[in-house]
Amino acid sequence: MSRRSAPVLDRGAVITTLVLIVGGLAVIFDSTIISLALHTLSEELAVPVSTIQWVSTGYLLALGVAIPVVGWAQARLGGKRLWMIALAIFLLGSVASSLAWDAPSLIIFRVLQGIGGGLMLPLMATLAVQQVPRGPELGRLMAMVSLPAALGPILGPTIGGLILTWLDWRWLFWVNVPFCLAGLVLAAKFLPSDEPVGRPRLDWVGLLLVGPGLIGVLYGLSNVVQDGGFARTDVWAPAFAGIALVAAFVVSQLRRPGDSLVDIGLLRRRSVASSSVVLFLSGAALYGAMLLLPLYFQVVRGTGALTAALLLIPQGAGALASRTMAGKLTATLGARATAVGGFALIGLATIPFALVDAGTSQWWLLAVLLVRGFGTGAVMIPVMSVAYVGLAHDEVPHASIITRLTQQIGGAFGTAILAVILETAGATAETAAEIARAFDVAFWWAVGFTVVAVAVSLVLPPLKSATHPAPAAQPEPEAAGEVG
Repeated sequence: MSRRSAPVLDRGAVITTLVLIVGGLAVIFDSTIISLALHTLSEELAVPVSTIQWVSTGYLLALGVAIPVVGWAQARLGGKRLWMIALAIFLLGSVASSLAWDAPSLIIFRVLQGIGGGLMLPLMATLAVQQVPRGPELGRLMAMVSLPAALGPILGPTIGGLILTWLDWRWLFWVNVPFCLAGLVLAAKFLPSDEPVGRPRLDWVGLLLVGPGLIGVLYGLSNVVQDGGFARTDVWAPAFAGIALVAAFVVSQLRRPGDSLVDIGLLRRRSVASSSVVLFLSGAALYGAMLLLPLYFQVVRGTGALTAALLLIPQGAGALASRTMAGKLTATLGARATAVGGFALIGLATIPFALVDAGTSQWWLLAVLLVRGFGTGAVMIPVMSVAYVGLAHDEVPHASIITRLTQQIGGAFGTAILAVILETAGATAETAAEIARAFDVAFWWAVGFTVVAVAVSLVLPPLKSATHPAPAAQPEPEAAGEVG
């Protein structure tokens, strides 16, 4: 039996993806940099942490509102034009944030950034995927598309720590500017031009349901990290209201399949449904652990914020190193085997953190983080790739929206759950050993998330089952001319 070689990507697809990566780096760096800066911003702007937390929360909520409209906006404006508009919005928000004069103005400008970032995140995957058949080629393409997500944990915290140590906090936002400017120039020159599908009508009912619904869920989960956890009124009240609105949104979308904001019917496809569930679980496991790891180094090991960020570099390096290999494995072995192997590595490399104490060798932990990062980099590529199996050209934007939202909500859910578990386990902790044991409990829960993800990954369909995209659906002549 001859060994099957990995497919060679089309040159145009490679160029498109590289152009998207340049702009996408700004969004990824921004998210990882700001996470380190909240304490500094609280001091510099003379506001409590509960107020400055809205710098992150506002950005997150804006993402949740912007993501669902990407499908409609792309059909209305065209992918290239929408990408450049979104990048320009993010650039404007970055410059404005650097010029903020107080906490409220900074929060408002961060919301503007979130709108631009929310448009860019699903669009990045959409524009890349639409360049290749929905088959084995997707593995290698996703390895390229997900490069910013691998570089973010390496460079973002490091750059953020250096800026906070040596420069003014305003430089945190100027870091984005070169990427945005270069991304705009490259997009104008190299992104393939695509014409709008027509003038599709905006589903205002769906937007008014999903926007507040996602805000409620994400806002409620973001408050879990404060004292009181899930018992807080500002946690369960907005979360339950948000869930109800999202449920109403799903019903409304299923009742109007030809004119919906998001094609929820795609969840009937095994590829989209299984990928979405796994991405939810991966978001919970990965983002939740990213809450625990820097806290562990700072609280249990007694390091500073910059040192904690530097200690996480091996995890980012492992994720970066596994990109190329994971793309090839996805193309040759299939998404299921690669995802299961990646989640298994993540789970096995998280167990040592559930067994450590204050005296555990730091070099051993760094080696474990390298392995954990390797699994993290390997798992995202097949799971993202499989979502697009068998989809038509015009279905890809909707699949990108669904998978991005599920991952975002999964991340918020995992962070909230692990924060409450850590707070509960450490409520009566007084000694260093007792605090370390509280972290052990939380890390065991993170391991549990990965075990469930391994089980769900077993139902992922193989990429080789659909090497060619389904034909793109053609809009009805009368629908193409409707004014929204």
